[in-house]
Amino acid sequence: MARLSLPEIIQRTAADEKSKAVFNNAGQIWNHDFFWQCMRPDGGGAPPAGELSRKIESDFGSFDKLRDAFIKAAVGQFGSGWAWLSLANGKLEISATGNADTPLVHGKTPLLTLDVWEHAYYLDYQNRRPDYVSTFLDKLINWEFAASNLQKAGQRKAAE
Repeated sequence: MARLSLPEIIQRTAADEKSKAVFNNAGQIWNHDFFWQCMRPDGGGAPPAGELSRKIESDFGSFDKLRDAFIKAAVGQFGSGWAWLSLANGKLEISATGNADTPLVHGKTPLLTLDVWEHAYYLDYQNRRPDYVSTFLDKLINWEFAASNLQKAGQRKAAE
């Protein structure tokens, strides 16, 4: 697997019980690398006008509905895991995964994620995960990164 990309390693090992340790490590590396790009200084709030904003309106009805669904997924994830905004079958969706799981192995294109493992927020928020999630959405989320991922997904689809 030394010549494979991280997503290829994740795809190849996701369903193989013998490769569970490889999957867990590869998935966590990819998820965390992706997560760091989902934040920026002075981020947060509603996404800027553009394709992503229009897609949020059409698939969720409003930014507030997307925000509520994201908070519900992030706060409701039992134990360690992730909240995701992904593109699945041409529609935006919110989901949560546990541990090293990622939308990549479910045929979805991740647009952004939030780490809801306790290590991500405990020092600042203790057991107040809802406050951590709200801070991410209101002050940190990098909508430009999510919009770029949506645009790349559209380009891949057009090339197929």
